Amino acid sequence: MKALDDVLAAHGVGVRPLYQVIDLLRTGPHELADLVRLAAAPRRSVEDVLAAMADDLERSGAGVRIAPSALASYAKYALPRQPDPLDEAVAAHGELLAELTARIAAVPAPLAALDHVQATPETVLRRALWLNARYDLRRSRLLFLGDHDLTSLAVRALCPEADLSVVDLDERVLSYLDETSDRTITTAHTDLRVGLPPALTGRADLVFSDPPYTPEGMGLFAARAVQALREPSEGRILLAYGYSPRHPALGAQVQRSLATLGLTFEAILPDFNRYFGAQAIGSAADLYVCQPTAKAKKSRAGKGKPAIYTHGPQSVESAGTKPALLSALHEIAAAGGLALETRPVGWSTSGPEGDAVAMDLSADPGPWLLRTLLGTNARRLALLVPNNHPDLADAVSQQALSELIGPKYRLRFLRSTPDNRHAVVVADLADHPDEVLSRAHARLANVSLTVPPALADLRLVDVPRHRLPELLGS
Repeated sequence: MKALDDVLAAHGVGVRPLYQVIDLLRTGPHELADLVRLAAAPRRSVEDVLAAMADDLERSGAGVRIAPSALASYAKYALPRQPDPLDEAVAAHGELLAELTARIAAVPAPLAALDHVQATPETVLRRALWLNARYDLRRSRLLFLGDHDLTSLAVRALCPEADLSVVDLDERVLSYLDETSDRTITTAHTDLRVGLPPALTGRADLVFSDPPYTPEGMGLFAARAVQALREPSEGRILLAYGYSPRHPALGAQVQRSLATLGLTFEAILPDFNRYFGAQAIGSAADLYVCQPTAKAKKSRAGKGKPAIYTHGPQSVESAGTKPALLSALHEIAAAGGLALETRPVGWSTSGPEGDAVAMDLSADPGPWLLRTLLGTNARRLALLVPNNHPDLADAVSQQALSELIGPKYRLRFLRSTPDNRHAVVVADLADHPDEVLSRAHARLANVSLTVPPALADLRLVDVPRHRLPELLGS
C-alpha cells in the first residue's frame, strides 16, 4: 500500500478524485476513459494510481478492477459521497435525458481542428437545468457561441418561451440545429476571429460558450461575449473551462486574460462539465459565471488571432504558409495583367473591390472558402486552400459550390497546385453579378423583398449555408 499512499500524498488536498478512482475500482470493472471521466481526474494521475495498485488489479475485456481477494485491503480508502442536487434533477428528467442522448449521438462528428470534445448528455441537461433555475429564461435572450454539444436544445425543451440564438463556425452544427429544433432557434454562421454578426451584437442578456481552452481562444470568445451583451454590467457570461491540476499555471494564464478583459468571477463551479475525451484535464471542466465590469464594456475586440486552437492548422503551435506557396498564388491571381493586392482572411466588412486579390486560406476548416467568395467583390480571386477541402473533395462538391456562387463568380479548381497538399480556387467575376450576392454585407431586409423573417436582420455572409439555396432561389 505504500506506493499508493505515496501517490495520494503527492496530490495534497486535491486528492479526493483519486479516492473516487479507487472506489470505482472496488465496485466493478471500468475502462481507463471511464475512470478519468467519472472521477474527473487527469489521465496521468489515474495511471499513477493504477500503477501503484498493479499487483491487486485484475483486467478483463470489461476493464480493470480490484481483485476480489484484495478488496478488504482497500476499504480504508472509502470516502462518503456528497449528494449533488443537480444529479437528482437530471435523474428526474429521464425522458428528456434519453431524447438528448439520441440527438447527441446523431450530431455531426467532432472536429479535432476546432477543439470539439463532446460533452456528455448528463452535462448538457445539467447546464440547461442550472440556467433555468438561476435565470428567468422566459424574459432573457440567450446566445450560444458555438453549440456542438446541443445545450440550446436542452434549454429549448425546458423553457419553450426562451429566446435562443446560436452562432457557429461549423456549418454542419447549424444545419443539425435547424433540423432538430424546427427552426425555433435562431442560427447564424460566423468565425469569431472575423467578428460577431451585427444582428446579434448588443442583443443578448446571457451568453454561454465552451471555447477552445487556450488563453487566446478563451480571451477571444469572452471578448465576443461582451460584445454580444445588451447591457454588459447587467448580463452574465458563462464559460466552460478546464485545466489539469497538475498544471495550474495554465489555469492562471486564462484567468488573467479574463480578468484583464474586465470580467469578475461571480462563481466557478468545479467539474461541472464532463466530456467524452479531454483525458489530460480529467474529461472535466469548470463552469465560470462571469459578470462584466465597466472596463469590459469599454473594451473593443478587433479581429482575433488566427491561432486559437490546440490542434490542426489553426493551433497556437502551427507553422505559417511557406513563401513559395504564396508566391505561386500571387502569380495565379495576377495572371492576365490584373493589378494584384493581397488581403488577410476576413469577410465581416466590405473592402475595396480591387482587381485581383490573393488570399491564403490554407488553414480553412471548411467554411472560409464560401464566406470569402460571398464577402469579396474583386474581379478575380485566387484562394489557396487545402487540397482535401470539402468543397473540392469530388466533382459533386465542386459543382454544388459552383452553382451556389455561380451568379457572382465563375470558378476554376486547380487541384494539387502549387503542391500536392494544396489547391487554388480561381474565381472570375461574372459579367452581371447577382445583386444579393454582391451586397453580402447589407442587411437582407434591405436587399431582398422576399427574405424570410427569420433571416431579415442577418447579412448574406451570416446566413447558414444550408439556407442559402432557398434564399438565393427565391
